[in-house]
Amino acid sequence: MSTPSSRFAGHGLGLRREHYRDFLETDVPVDFVEVISENFMVEGGQPRHILRQVRERHPVALHGVSMSIGSADGLKADYLRRLKSLADEIQPLFVSDHLSWSRIDHFNSHDLLPLPYTEEALGIVCRNIEMAQDTLGRTMLFENPSSYLAFGDAAMTEWEFLRAMSKRTGCELLLDVNNVFVSATNHGFDAHAYLRGIPAERVRQIHLAGHSQGTELLIDTHDSPVHGGVWSLYAEAIALTGPVATMIERDGNIPPLADLLKELAVARSIGEANARMRQVAA
Repeated sequence: MSTPSSRFAGHGLGLRREHYRDFLETDVPVDFVEVISENFMVEGGQPRHILRQVRERHPVALHGVSMSIGSADGLKADYLRRLKSLADEIQPLFVSDHLSWSRIDHFNSHDLLPLPYTEEALGIVCRNIEMAQDTLGRTMLFENPSSYLAFGDAAMTEWEFLRAMSKRTGCELLLDVNNVFVSATNHGFDAHAYLRGIPAERVRQIHLAGHSQGTELLIDTHDSPVHGGVWSLYAEAIALTGPVATMIERDGNIPPLADLLKELAVARSIGEANARMRQVAA
């Protein structure tokens, strides 16, 4: 039986190698950090040692990229065992992964591939989520993907899929606002309808990131500052979800920590404005 994740409203950053020294030797003004789970799932060694030191200063969220929750052949027991070991040691705020698949049999794409939003896919995803949550003994968060193609036989929208998934399994959601913006632009759906369609009460964490313009599509690159349109969508999102953990993701062109803290200050200011509006409405 899984235990619910924390109800936590704070502002954080993704912990990247370029900023290890900052986090170990200075007082970084963040409420939490998020790490890529797989980078620390080997017991012992320098990365795990660094994470333990950072955990003494800040709460930590674990964010995975390899669970492959949409794999038709199920999840890997060894992967879940190693993830559970890490989670039991770190006692994270959240354990999350993506609504996607990357593996089947001995093939691994090393990418987050989209799912068809069908009843069959929903059944596979829900069975896998239940296995993961039972093994970990924790309620997991799953992130909405960015996508560049859509399946013609979809029986529901992405937000309807997320709603049904969370209802069946009790899982919670990591809302990536940049991914909503990217996918809405690429596929021509209404990002505002998306936000209204997901179960806002199940959102526990929000990601904000940058993207790039490809030849024809937006690409979720995480290598640039948060786009103005994403900031606007974020303000709308937290008006629906209320205060939840929010973080800035940067995976390429890593800037000095001070630059990311400036972006995080924007998120804080939007959150504070939303709180004032809620007080006036009350």
